[in-house]
Amino acid sequence: MLNTIYAAYGLSWDAVAGADTGARDLADEALFLSRLVVTLLPAQPEARGLLALLLYCESRCAARRGSDGSFVPLKLQDARLWSRDLIIEAENHLSTASRSGVFGRYQCEAAIQSVHAQRALTGRTRHDALATLYQLLATHCSSVGVLVAQAAAMVEAGEAAQALAVLQRLVPAELGSYQPYWVTLANALVAAGDRTSGAQALQTAIGLTEDVAIRAFLLSSLQALLQHNGDATA
Repeated sequence: MLNTIYAAYGLSWDAVAGADTGARDLADEALFLSRLVVTLLPAQPEARGLLALLLYCESRCAARRGSDGSFVPLKLQDARLWSRDLIIEAENHLSTASRSGVFGRYQCEAAIQSVHAQRALTGRTRHDALATLYQLLATHCSSVGVLVAQAAAMVEAGEAAQALAVLQRLVPAELGSYQPYWVTLANALVAAGDRTSGAQALQTAIGLTEDVAIRAFLLSSLQALLQHNGDATA
């Protein structure tokens, strides 16, 4: 049941606040169901972990797109636009769930989002803590998505070589058209100093991107990277 609710919310991820779309309705429904499950199963830590995770993600809804509809990645979002009330609600559920002392996927993912949420208070992101939490998640619940997210956290923590090592362990046949892999690979390659290969990976990611706003953001990133490469060889 929890996996189904999470999958439903995932389908609505790109819906922006106030949008008259079925995706926005799906997000609201997922939140309603998650709260209902917690009400029915208050002692279930993973139910609270999932609700906390959704609330953290939902708290940033207003900041994920610019006023012109442009895509804004998490690290560039204005934390002042995040919903303080939803973050507090999420923190309360995560704190209650953590008292069980039992590891859970959703609790761990919520803890990762909690680290991001702290930027609203401290003005900085503890990338070392994120890398540690992703390592824990990868140990207990390894998947392509988790490993790619772990590698992305490593890049932000200044561990590009380690990130590339994680990405290189993935089986190409299992990646298919998984766009986040190519974005993360591009970032890791650039961080490691291989801008040419990074640009190639970014071009692949762009070809796999359907969202117009995200595609425009990646195209802008590619243009800046190619410009840098051109300046370096001039």
